[in-house]
Order: sequence, then structure tokens, then C-alpha cells
Amino acid sequence: MNKKTNSARSIACGILAGVSALAMGTAASAVDLAGKTVEFVIPFSESGGSARWANFFAPLLNEALPGAPTVVVKYRPGAGSTAGANWFQEQTTADGTLLFGSSGSTQFPYLLGDPRVRYEYKDWQVVLASGTGGVIYLPPDLAAKVNGNFDGLADEFLLYGSQGATTLDLVPLLAFKLLGLNVDPVFGIEGRGDGRLMFERGEANIDYQTSSAYLKSVVPMVEAGLAVPVFTFGALDDDGNIVRDPTFPDLPSFKEVCEATAVCETSGVAWDAYKAFFIAGFPAQKMVFLPGAASQDVVDTYTKAFQDVKARPDFAEKSEVTLGVYPQLTGAGAQKAFDQATSVTPEAKQYVTDWLKEAYGVSLE
Repeated sequence: MNKKTNSARSIACGILAGVSALAMGTAASAVDLAGKTVEFVIPFSESGGSARWANFFAPLLNEALPGAPTVVVKYRPGAGSTAGANWFQEQTTADGTLLFGSSGSTQFPYLLGDPRVRYEYKDWQVVLASGTGGVIYLPPDLAAKVNGNFDGLADEFLLYGSQGATTLDLVPLLAFKLLGLNVDPVFGIEGRGDGRLMFERGEANIDYQTSSAYLKSVVPMVEAGLAVPVFTFGALDDDGNIVRDPTFPDLPSFKEVCEATAVCETSGVAWDAYKAFFIAGFPAQKMVFLPGAASQDVVDTYTKAFQDVKARPDFAEKSEVTLGVYPQLTGAGAQKAFDQATSVTPEAKQYVTDWLKEAYGVSLE
């Protein structure tokens, strides 16, 4: 192919990109939300990481959306988030006044075929995908027994407040299993914030919070000497390897801790299952959806609004303090994250369903 052909092709691609951008801008400008209220619904209580995430974006959307609508966060907790998701599945709001914030706790029951699930992700329209992380922490006396590995906690009895075995808590529970820890989960809390409160009251002695909630609510406990972080779940590099979480680079990843702990292995079906659900639960954990009934103009409007939010000169500083250092994906990037977060291999699914039935009597048949 000669230089002239290459040049022509480059010009053509540039024209197409410009036309595409113009089309999105035109579509977005056709939607006017002036005087309206947008309800941003999350299926959790107001005390956890999803609430923190949604309340971070709500005022920014208010400024970015055409007509500057009032954006309010609404909470519909219950059944480990499946109640709220089932409700959203039935909504037919088409004018852009309803958003839904999903999380790993909503994705896992879907991936596992939980009979409570009456929602279908493929019916929804994704406009943002947010990666996040998670930090495991202990009381100081137990943390003192962690020396790069968890061998010293093998004989300890640990209590953990959990939303349910098929929620996002599946990742820490599976990590505890791989580390050989004796952890008794207390099921039934409505959000991770309630798990933190159990830890604060001494009703639990191991806990984890997503990055946003950890930064806001656990760091003060750490600074007061009441909690000690011991590892993060980690992050993914461009090659799909688990590496240290960029928000907490001084903390080891779970992979590092696993490699250092005698009973834990980073190969085999158990590790493959852990990694599969970790990816679904954290690198592509939180997503914003419009109902399936929303028009393409509305989808384009929200895509552009989130892109404008990310382009704000103060966004990096605001998001690092509130959410941590994680990608906020729109357009094709959000769609790719959505595809990864809502699929799992048959082998990983079978391992996890067998383990859930054996360990907790949870049958998904």
C-alpha cells in the first residue's frame, strides 16, 4: 500500500470520527432535562461504597447533563441487591430520568444463576463502568500475627459481617477459604457499611470495604489505631495479571499474600475461580445503566455527560480522593467492561456453586 493510499485512508478515518462525534453531540443536544429530576437508584443502603460512588457522580451529572436536572440518589436495599435489580428490570422509563447503579453484589447472583434473579443485564444499556478495589483489615492484635502471610491466623476464630454468600462478599469469602482461615460469616447485613459498623462495635473481627468506603470510613479507624489493613484484592495490568492496587501501592495484593501462605496456591481450579469472580467484582465492579426502553438519544446524552465529567480539570483530584485511582469507562470501553463483568467460564461457575453448597448450604438449583 503506497503513501497516498495511507493518507487517503487516514483522512477518511478522521472524517468518520468527526461525523461520529458530531452525531453524538447532536443526539445529546436533542435531549433536554431542564426542570426534571433524575433518580439514580442503587440497590443498597446509604452507608456503603455504592452510596459513596453514586453520591460522588450525582452532582457532577447535574452540571454535565443538558438542562441541569436535579440528580438524586435513591436506595432500594434488600436480598443482597437482587430486590433492587428485579425492580429495575420492570421499569420502562424512557426519558432519561432513571438510572440504576449495579455492583458486583448484583452481578454475582446473575452469574451463578441464583433463583432470586429476575433481571437480565442484556436488557439494560450501560453508560459508565467503574473499576474499584477492596481492602481487608483486622484489629491490631490479630494484624500483629500477620507477617506477610496468614499462617499465624490458622487457629483463630474470625467473625465477618456478610450481605450473603452470592453477593460481592463471595470474593473475600473465597479468599478466606484459599488462605485456610476459620471465618464464620454472619449473613443478612444490608450493605458493606453495616459490616464496618459490626467491626467498630466488636461484633466482627475481620472486614473488607471497597476503596471509596475504606478511604472515607476506615482510614480514620486506622489512624486512631483501631484497625490495620493487611491486603487488597489487587488490580489487573494490561496483560490480565493481578498486581498491586494503584490506590494502595504499599499494601500487598491478595496474590502476594496467597503466595506467602503455606496452604494457599495461585494455580488450579480454585485460583481460577477466585480470579474470575475477582475480575467480575472489582476491575469492572460498578456500572451505571439506563432502562432498555431509553432511546439512543438518551444513551448518547448520558455517554457524553459522563465523558464531560471525566474531562473536567478537577476530576482526577476529586475522583482520587473519593473513589481511588481506577478507570471510569464510557462508550466502547464501558461495553467491554460490561461483557467481562457479566460472563464467567463454566468451570469457574461449577467450582463456586459446589463450594457454596458445601460450605454454606447455598443451593442455586
